[in-house]
Amino acid sequence: MSDRLVYFNGEYVPEREARVSIFDSALMFGDMAFEMTRTFAGRPFCLRDHLDRLYMSLRLLEIDCGLSIDQMEQATLDTLARNAPTEAADVDWQIMHDVSRGPLPGYATVFAESLRPTVSINCWPLLPMLGRFAATYEQGMSVVIPVQQAVPAHLIDPKAKTRSRQHYQMAILQAARMGAGSQPLMTDGDGYLAEGPGWNFFIVKDGALLTSEPRNILLGVSRKVTMQFARELGLEVHETNLGRYEGLEADEMFITSTPFCLVHAASFEGRNFGDGRPGPVFRRLTEAWKKHVGLDFVAQAASYTGRVEAWEQEQTGASVAG
Repeated sequence: MSDRLVYFNGEYVPEREARVSIFDSALMFGDMAFEMTRTFAGRPFCLRDHLDRLYMSLRLLEIDCGLSIDQMEQATLDTLARNAPTEAADVDWQIMHDVSRGPLPGYATVFAESLRPTVSINCWPLLPMLGRFAATYEQGMSVVIPVQQAVPAHLIDPKAKTRSRQHYQMAILQAARMGAGSQPLMTDGDGYLAEGPGWNFFIVKDGALLTSEPRNILLGVSRKVTMQFARELGLEVHETNLGRYEGLEADEMFITSTPFCLVHAASFEGRNFGDGRPGPVFRRLTEAWKKHVGLDFVAQAASYTGRVEAWEQEQTGASVAG
């Protein structure tokens, strides 16, 4: 059974006992800011960047979580330190921050204490997620455009990372009907390519790196890091409006996200990129990532693949032998 602990409103509680009220604003309205950070060799990557974005999201949502950003950072490191011994040393972690406004005032009589924001930090081993994803690093992703569009900034600013993400779920469901394993790249209200559900995208054309301009997207931390690496490699980088046409004309396409770093697209809207293998610009950027984080995350994912079943059995208390 898991011995993982969750930071929950100033206390550390067993993961299985961490509970958010049914009257919480997060459940009632999706009124919650969140962040997901990962570790490399046990060290959080760009943690402060993620926390900066979390606190900007909270500012937009007008939520005072009661912790300074320095206090949140320390609580994060403490939570990771408490959980790290529960896994093998080579297992990296997903660190999740969730902050809501707390229970709604109309239900205050249910609570013995005064109402306050709900703040939680949990750590989840990346072994099962990356183990199942490992083959995608080699095979690449099949990217399609779903009917569901991205939410435009004049309705709710997508630069805030919140749990109000039903449009992401609809895009995922629609892409699944377009072909097994298809991944959705949503357009904005003007028909330009915007973002995927939890990831940003790039195309390569004539050796230059192009990505959607930031008006209607989440400004991903991995997106920013990738653009930094590209410039260091001497590549041109442009944030601009890109449509389906540009996607079909691209030499390469890839996505960036926190857990997976970067993954190439084998196809876009049914058009294959070469033989479906990673292109030369993508390979250079992947090597820059590996060098910077000090870890071959592709090989790491492959090493996890054969351990997923046993890990899940251990989590449920089942005998591996059985």
